[in-house]
Amino acid sequence: MNEWHRHDDGARAPRVLTGQVITGDGWEREDFPLQAPPHQPSDTHGPARKNAGGTRPSRTRPPWVRPSRRRRTARLLALLLCALLLASGGTYAWADLRLDRSVDLGEAGDRPPRGKGTTYLIVGSDSRDGLSEQAKEELHAGGGGGSRTDSMMLLHTGAHGTTMVSLPRDSWLTIPSYLDPRTGKRHRPAKDKLNAAYSLGGAGLLVRTIELNTGIRIDHYAEIGFGGFVGVVNAVGGVDMCVDRDIRDEKSGLDLTKGCHTLDGDQALAFVRQRHQEAKGDLGRSRNQRKFLAALAQKAATPGTALNPFRTYPLLGAALDTLVVDEDTDPRTLVSLFRAMRSVSSGDGRQLNVPVDGRGVTTAKGSAVKWDAAKAKRLFTDLRNDRPVTVEEKG
Repeated sequence: MNEWHRHDDGARAPRVLTGQVITGDGWEREDFPLQAPPHQPSDTHGPARKNAGGTRPSRTRPPWVRPSRRRRTARLLALLLCALLLASGGTYAWADLRLDRSVDLGEAGDRPPRGKGTTYLIVGSDSRDGLSEQAKEELHAGGGGGSRTDSMMLLHTGAHGTTMVSLPRDSWLTIPSYLDPRTGKRHRPAKDKLNAAYSLGGAGLLVRTIELNTGIRIDHYAEIGFGGFVGVVNAVGGVDMCVDRDIRDEKSGLDLTKGCHTLDGDQALAFVRQRHQEAKGDLGRSRNQRKFLAALAQKAATPGTALNPFRTYPLLGAALDTLVVDEDTDPRTLVSLFRAMRSVSSGDGRQLNVPVDGRGVTTAKGSAVKWDAAKAKRLFTDLRNDRPVTVEEKG
């Protein structure tokens, strides 16, 4: 029911009272009962519209609703993924800039044709770079400079898994013609021990010598010195290694009792260098080197190392400090090399010495290791053509 009243003040403009509207002609209209207008959707994208009485609808902010657990988890995963991508990209760029690509495989001249699969040459040199005088003494590495190789391995990976072949440093082989960088004199091809190639002409002559005597083209080269090796082992927290007898070697400094041990960097270097306590001398040392390298790769791949930045970055830093590679190697190449090494330790591959003639050979430069020509040729032909290796290690 509506009632109209004359307003005494004669106001021309309407005024809004509680439940009343004073119109322009002075009459007062009362609505009984006062009811809320029907719900109308608010217009949040344009100017507010006046209602029939001239009022503007109030704007209220919708209440905050807590995101669901699934949405919060998705956001967290997205943030973590972004962080990992940024960290991975930064680590890749950092490692790529620090790589020492000083080996040019292209300058080797006449080389074997490219084979199937990928073949790496892994070299452990006696470079003392990064070692203090005290460290050299403690590691029994005081003599000599960075001019010799302590270990050389071919690592081939392809359709039939991975094969790691040790090349004894005392192997008696033909060293191709080379130009002495110190004197400028050209030397003709001649027989010598394998590690002499590195001493005479560095990594380039070593690669040429191995390619000449194996017929295998080296796709990538990786060399690490004493200091880098010790740092890598320490960065992973040591490597577990078992020996079947007590070993005490004064020249390398190795002192181990029979059983299993976690070798730190100093002990690991002594382990891979010692040969005087091995019944097979240089061949026994080569076997130890392959065994340790595979165990090191396996340890570096464990979640406790690979997912721990406090171990991963010191590991990379120690390796890059003395690592020397070829011009075509990048961090992705090193990851492939690492995976191939790890596959050997996981059983997806083989480890062996190059087949040798057990009689050896006596030379003017001392006793040397003589390869079994027929078996070695068959081994290297299998690797070059990426076929399963059929040669068994002997000697």
